[in-house]
Amino acid sequence: MINILTLNPISEKIFPVLGEGYSVSANTSSPDAILVRSFNMHGYNTSDNLIAVARAGAGVNNIPIEEYSDKGIVVFNTPGANANGVKELVICGMLMASRNVPEALFWTKSLSGKGDQVPELVEKGKKPFVGTELYGKTLGIVGLGAIGAKVANSCSDLGMNIIGYDPFLTDEAKNMLTCNVNFVTDLNALYRNSDIITFHVPLLDSTRGMISKESISFMKDGVILINMARGELARIQDLSDAIETGKVRKYVVDFPTDSSVDKNGIIAIPHLGASTEESEDNCAVMAAQQLKDYLENGNIKNSVNFPNLNIQRSSETRICIAYNSSSNALARIKAVAQDKPLFFSEKKSIGYAIIDLDTCADIDLDELTDTEDILLIRII
Repeated sequence: MINILTLNPISEKIFPVLGEGYSVSANTSSPDAILVRSFNMHGYNTSDNLIAVARAGAGVNNIPIEEYSDKGIVVFNTPGANANGVKELVICGMLMASRNVPEALFWTKSLSGKGDQVPELVEKGKKPFVGTELYGKTLGIVGLGAIGAKVANSCSDLGMNIIGYDPFLTDEAKNMLTCNVNFVTDLNALYRNSDIITFHVPLLDSTRGMISKESISFMKDGVILINMARGELARIQDLSDAIETGKVRKYVVDFPTDSSVDKNGIIAIPHLGASTEESEDNCAVMAAQQLKDYLENGNIKNSVNFPNLNIQRSSETRICIAYNSSSNALARIKAVAQDKPLFFSEKKSIGYAIIDLDTCADIDLDELTDTEDILLIRII
């Protein structure tokens, strides 16, 4: 029986995916794998037999990646599984900001108890909430992965002009685009020419605080900014100052903080990007599929710390080995494998190898034990 621990409530749709042979519980003390959504795993004590963590979502800031890599624990995420849900909230944010919807709704509530006067008061008082349409506006998209591509396609259908910036654009992501995108290699060019800018980038040292006084200075006056990626991309004080001067018209963020929840011009959404039934189901199913394939076959897909390696099984026994790619471990693995089918892939400092054979007696694994260069040996 394979034990899976859930650190957050997870969609029941994982059970048909996993099938028999799996025990899924929120109380397992010694799990083989963990399914997690938002639980903060920094400082979390893992069991010795934990070999995989799957995040039902894209961001992995709540998981200590480097620590788990050193322990040979594979960390998966589910890029694209919640893309449609986030895309729809991006468009919702654009509409709320451009049409002044939150302020208008708040004002409308003040009319409670006015009786038959409400219709007349509405007509007299609605002028301050006159907004602008999306049609014909230029949308700048920073990051055109699964979410950014969907945003581009849908907003193009709304009649918007699309400018895109993504120095790491993959062929897979580019193939998802069904609209015309004016790609730029200079981010400031996107800033200068966009009426609305939406950010879809991971939180890295290079992206932390990228929405700042300096970057805002390149933008159009009255620009609307949408951030459904990570709150730390923005410097809130710089944004507040820019909103006060009118440089930034609105800032929509899906990651509220104490400094953003009560600021004029900031629409703080309570992290609803992937909070749809469909997104939660999609993420959970994708995470379960990836865990199952790794636990049963050693295959890795969508890992944030290990290299991807997906090989169809060709024999009864499979040996999976994680190693330090900067050492001579691979040469030793090749020597041990001899003429047996060997497949390997490397990502940064971690390598991962699969050996298919009829029985473990065919090779001598003792040559690979008791060394720091070998992070993990699994026999499946």
